[in-house]
Amino acid sequence: MSRRYITTAIDYPNAAPHMGHVLEKVLADVCARWFRLKGDDVRFQIGTDEHGTKMQRAADKEGVTPQELADRNVELFTGLYDRLQISHDLFIRTTDQKVHWPTVQVIWKKLADAGMLEKRSYKGLYCSGCERFMTARDLTDGICPNHQVAPEEVEEENYFFLMSKDTENLKNLLTKEWDGESYRIIPNNREKETLALLDQGLEDVSFSRPKSSLDWGIPVPEDDEHTMYVWCDALTNYISGLGLFTDHEEREWWDDATVTHVIGKDIARFHALIWPSMLKHVGVRTPDELLIHGFLTSEGQKMSKSTGNVVVPDDVLEKFDGNPDPIRFYLSHEISVGSDGDFSWDRFEKLYDARMRNALGNLLNRVLILIQKEGGKIAIPDSPSDTTQAEDGWKKFGESMDSFEVHNGIQQALALVDVLNGAIDTTKPWTLEGEEKVTLLSRFAESLRHVSLMLLPFVPQTAQAIAKQLGVPYAKSMLEKDFVITEQMKEFGGQKDWQTIGEPSILFPPLS
Repeated sequence: MSRRYITTAIDYPNAAPHMGHVLEKVLADVCARWFRLKGDDVRFQIGTDEHGTKMQRAADKEGVTPQELADRNVELFTGLYDRLQISHDLFIRTTDQKVHWPTVQVIWKKLADAGMLEKRSYKGLYCSGCERFMTARDLTDGICPNHQVAPEEVEEENYFFLMSKDTENLKNLLTKEWDGESYRIIPNNREKETLALLDQGLEDVSFSRPKSSLDWGIPVPEDDEHTMYVWCDALTNYISGLGLFTDHEEREWWDDATVTHVIGKDIARFHALIWPSMLKHVGVRTPDELLIHGFLTSEGQKMSKSTGNVVVPDDVLEKFDGNPDPIRFYLSHEISVGSDGDFSWDRFEKLYDARMRNALGNLLNRVLILIQKEGGKIAIPDSPSDTTQAEDGWKKFGESMDSFEVHNGIQQALALVDVLNGAIDTTKPWTLEGEEKVTLLSRFAESLRHVSLMLLPFVPQTAQAIAKQLGVPYAKSMLEKDFVITEQMKEFGGQKDWQTIGEPSILFPPLS
């Protein structure tokens, strides 16, 4: 059994969650669910980044404390992720002084002991939205490209992480090896972008701010006049959730697991450069994979309150009576991993009608009603051609999912649905009689059983509903975290104890 540790970026709870958060969590959840279904031992962590200037300013604006703001808004995130059926094992909060702070404080001390922290005066441009100091090359016409505002000019004394020392080491890490370790960036074009940053040369990174500028955060050990800045605090969540450098370490999830960070492209440089440099100097191995997704636009434009095109996740859920699968389906189907994607209400509704309701839902209903008219019995024949096709289909599907090409995985499942729709119109089983009719319909039902298993990482509720209507014996346990797709399940006709179908019903209701 392989061990997998999957994390996402931790979210700023200075406002309600948006569709970008949903895109990332659904992608990571699809990956986590797939590896569990393979039989891997999976730990999946998400959380919130609750310290920093943005939180402090947002709280001041509302007349509440930063902790009150965090406590209120974190519930919006956890509630949404529950409704989306995100199957995380741990939700970490950076304000958690028992779980998070001890590891962070040890990391700081170890970096200081390694000679990687230096206190000095600094004058620079600070973007509160990005929570970082920026250089002229980071800006577009003097404006932060991510937040469309000019950064503030700040002069103060900070502790700096001396990352410039590691320029060549990090280049080796991303192209060859650094002390026997490497860090794979997915997709490859994101690796090229990071290497371009290295070619420009690395600068030291601000790791603290004076308490007079930022009071809301973890105090610097042995220097109460300074507060830890975002990177040492936020990035460390990936190992603080495992209790590293405490008396309750679960180090096997780092040292003896494949570690995959799922993040957005706007924070790729910090995970590809700062994080491995930090880890090396505190004696912790580099993660294995950095899976980088793109941004999500709305109707072809950046989402913005001023343009009125912001898509609220709960509005999407409400449109489908709380069913999370349509939004999970849309994001998985429409957006290639690593690429930017677009949310369009028109495209969403057309996709729901064409692919979910008609191609999948109507096919299932037609097959089950025809079987029901023949007594509801299943009689799957031995078929070498069906067996070979199933083997080839699962091999291709598994390769796509293992390589994080999840958009190809869902397309492969739907390609089988298209084949079945074409076949049912060609073979016209309703014109047949007796054993010939039952045998043909049973082959259709068996193929739909395979479709439901392939869809399970993407649309778990729908996948289980398909299996229940088919009457498959394992249907009730499909949403349990220890459910595994066995080799027997992937065989055509592999469920020998499956003899009758369940009760047909409408899988996807029409939109009102």
